[in-house]
Amino acid sequence: MFNQILNSRTLLVFIIPLFLGLLSVLSFQPFNITLINFLIIPIFFLILSDINKRSKNRYRKKPYLKNLFFAGYFFGIGFFLSGTYWISYSLTFDENLKILIPFSIMLIPISLGLFFGLASLFGGPFIKNNYSSFFFFCFIFSFIDYLRGNILSGFPWNLWSYSWSWLVEVIQVLNPMGLYAFNSISIAFFCSPVILFFNNKYKYFVFSIFLLIFFSFYIFGSYKINNDQVITGDTEKTVYVKVISPNFDMRYINSDKEIEETIKRIVRYSDPNPNKETIFIWPEGIFAGIYLEDLKKFSNIFNKSFSKKHLLIFGINTQDNSSDEFYNSFIVSNNNLEVLYKYDKKKLVPFGEFIPFNDLSEKFGLKKITQGYGSFSKGNKQKNFILNDLNILPLICYEIIFPNLTQFSDKKTNMIINISEDAWFGNSIGPHQHFTKAIFRSIENNTYLARSANKGISAFINNNGKIIKRLEPHETGNIELDVPLINNNLKNKNDLIFFVLLFTYLSIFLIFKNKN
Repeated sequence: MFNQILNSRTLLVFIIPLFLGLLSVLSFQPFNITLINFLIIPIFFLILSDINKRSKNRYRKKPYLKNLFFAGYFFGIGFFLSGTYWISYSLTFDENLKILIPFSIMLIPISLGLFFGLASLFGGPFIKNNYSSFFFFCFIFSFIDYLRGNILSGFPWNLWSYSWSWLVEVIQVLNPMGLYAFNSISIAFFCSPVILFFNNKYKYFVFSIFLLIFFSFYIFGSYKINNDQVITGDTEKTVYVKVISPNFDMRYINSDKEIEETIKRIVRYSDPNPNKETIFIWPEGIFAGIYLEDLKKFSNIFNKSFSKKHLLIFGINTQDNSSDEFYNSFIVSNNNLEVLYKYDKKKLVPFGEFIPFNDLSEKFGLKKITQGYGSFSKGNKQKNFILNDLNILPLICYEIIFPNLTQFSDKKTNMIINISEDAWFGNSIGPHQHFTKAIFRSIENNTYLARSANKGISAFINNNGKIIKRLEPHETGNIELDVPLINNNLKNKNDLIFFVLLFTYLSIFLIFKNKN
């Protein structure tokens, strides 16, 4: 039976890799079956090794390289098909766009699957059942994940390291080493069972080293968490924050009456205490379809409902009258709706907020899915909101998936605020996967994170990735917390460790490739 599978090109090159890719989604939230990666990645390694071995006696050179490419490509298609299918939900809110749903379901897998295909094409010829090949496999697939997250607009969604989101002890190493370094080590962890198939007397010893490294991460993380005084709120300075989850249906506001009704509802859910200094955080999207100037017409309602002790944080579209450009903006205002700070979203969603290669795309009738169909402009730079002892890093929705936006921000950041509109993704796994990224950003930056997500997961997350309070998707209400303002001096500022790891993997491969 096993030999029949190996002898079937269709099974070995197409069907099994596709199935393995589809299964990978089970390792991420909300499933968190991390153990499945210890099967998926080793089996994929063995497939590449077998194709490589058979190239000398069964496959001619040209089809052999094709087989390597397609094995990786179909693995990638399965990986992204099961992990990002939920994006199609965003097209259900516009009747004119529903026809594109089948196209959207396959667009990302077919496009991003190429990363895995190219990794297999260039890495596959060197994959054999030995240690040097093991490290080259870790090198090429770590590097390809880095490229996926950084080239063009970047899409670092569901990196293998996100499979550990439920085990915060292990992911504490994010702070000293960064996301991509930890992702590279995670790939090595998941692939390590393949060592047991090597014809080498030291294989059990080498495999035990990987187990030891894993447990050392766990011990380090446990020690860090148990000895971190900030977790208990043992800090001199705090700020009282209220996160609101209004659970609004996805719709665009079309009249002044609807604006007023929306404001009154969000005020009711906020339940303001006029005598208590409070930061209110509302999600992105609650004022969908209108601009800040439209909202200011109703400043009297805000003035009556909130006091001078209150700060309001929310997302809304803004317009630069001098350039006629439009932005998706993060606003901090007082109770009179006077803008104290404005951040314009820097990382825009392709086809959601802007049209890549706009002139060419329009010829094919492609439009963005948000109202107006014209593209938003990109913000100029990432900047913090600073007020007295408060140093806030703003992240709007999609931006939470990019570690570099926090990594290279102000070192003195003492709170991250993420506002999001997750109604786009319906009752799917999308909001759960989106929330995972917030856990990682808080650990990487040793910073508390407050997240307000309409129809997504709203939460307070401490600097060790522990969820202090949360509201589930489609849950209406608010949560509140005295957030400790951490003097942040434990922030990873570069990807140096990641590149050192890549160099190490490649060096081991080059040194030992002819010795085993």
